[in-house]
Amino acid sequence: MFVFLAFLSTLLSFTVCAPLQGTPQGTRSHNKLLLVSFDGFRWNYDQDVDTPNLEAMARDGVKARYITPPFVTQTSPSHFTLLTGKYIENHGVIHNMWFNTSTGQKLPYYHTQRRSDWWDNGSLPIWITAQRQGLKAASLFFPGGNATYQGEEVRVRKVENLLHKYDNETEWRQNVDTVMKWFHEDDLDFVSLYFGEPDSTGHKYGPESQQRKDMIRQVDRTVGYLRQRIAEHGMNSVLNLVITSDHGMETVIKKDEIHLLRVANFSFQDIQFELVDYGPQGLLLPKPGKLEQVYEALKNAHPKLHVYKKEEFPKRFHYANHIRVTPLVLYSDPGYVIHGRVKVQFNKGEHGFDNEAMNMKTIFRAVGPAFKQGLEVEPFESVNIYALLCKLLNITPEPHDGSLDVTRHMLVKDSVYSSISEAKSGKKREIQSIFATQSSTTRNQENVSDYSISIPNHHHHLRHGKRFFTSKAAEFGPPLMTDYAIPETSPRPLCPT
Repeated sequence: MFVFLAFLSTLLSFTVCAPLQGTPQGTRSHNKLLLVSFDGFRWNYDQDVDTPNLEAMARDGVKARYITPPFVTQTSPSHFTLLTGKYIENHGVIHNMWFNTSTGQKLPYYHTQRRSDWWDNGSLPIWITAQRQGLKAASLFFPGGNATYQGEEVRVRKVENLLHKYDNETEWRQNVDTVMKWFHEDDLDFVSLYFGEPDSTGHKYGPESQQRKDMIRQVDRTVGYLRQRIAEHGMNSVLNLVITSDHGMETVIKKDEIHLLRVANFSFQDIQFELVDYGPQGLLLPKPGKLEQVYEALKNAHPKLHVYKKEEFPKRFHYANHIRVTPLVLYSDPGYVIHGRVKVQFNKGEHGFDNEAMNMKTIFRAVGPAFKQGLEVEPFESVNIYALLCKLLNITPEPHDGSLDVTRHMLVKDSVYSSISEAKSGKKREIQSIFATQSSTTRNQENVSDYSISIPNHHHHLRHGKRFFTSKAAEFGPPLMTDYAIPETSPRPLCPT
């Protein structure tokens, strides 16, 4: 009798634990999830261009009128808000560029992606949370995907190299195919996929340009190809797709520009560290004893320039309350960029402005088995997307600043995942009751290590931070070596608790 019960116990335990070993989808506690970001996709870019595939996605799923990114509306900070559900002052990735106020050193966007000390501030991105709860996660070019968090990496990742060309449509389709392979053949649960457009085109040619419109058509074709590949792999019923972005884009005003060097009673000799010449936002650390003097010189220097002491920065931005933010914080009105010593910014389009400005708003689309069809929802903040992603993966989120209540109404049935979990919990309770009167036994749990790969870098478009410069290329420094890295993985229990 005891032998039979022991055999039955072992058999039922594998039935409960099966989802983590790639068992049939019907027994999973979650569907697969693909998060896609098209950098710099302004909320209304699809209104002056024919976008049949984005329109079809809206008919088949959910569309927000627009979403509000966090301030500062830059690529890395905004994406890390998506990944953590935290405002920027709480996750600490306050800028696209790593910097050191003591040495004056700054690193551009690409090199900052490799600095784990910039990203690992105690906030875990959703990749790591998913992995720690037994799921397989991956990143393809997504900001933050090349860092290590509390000693753990994204186990499957592909990272672009220094001179990567972001507008290559052929590569876009190859990346889509790679993602589908990860889902279909490698049985991954969550993948984040990043495209550097239409941001680059918007910077170079401006958000109202024909080139930007052409790029939106390319984006739309790619959305169509992605959904086609999902259907061809038979994954429409098991994959949720979320498409969003990090910020919008504004046309740069070239008249009456803000140029700090020309401000009366202001001198860079009074500044210990500066991070300006980066769109509409600036960080200044005055030398000891010079704070008030610098503040008084700049606060009324230009009608489109806003200068604040750190502690007086508007609370609505959820930005300044972090140790990395300097004593003086600058930002300018939409269309105006801040020039420092020498004029080095020549973009026709820019972002980084007040996140309440309409041209900083961006997009949200979602389709899949979890989402209602043909639903257009009111605007919401992107800080709330993280909780939705965790719900879709049926994982417990880390502490965050958003709320699932903001997006819950998008779901076909809010209890769809919890009901599966409850059924599994009921099965466990049933098993426990069978053996309640028997002598206690110990069931060994198998330890399984997820495979890990690091795909080598290719080329990155030559940009300083995420900006085009004509005289700053030397700041990139020597190119970093491309390498294969196979990180160590810690074993996880077959049935995580």
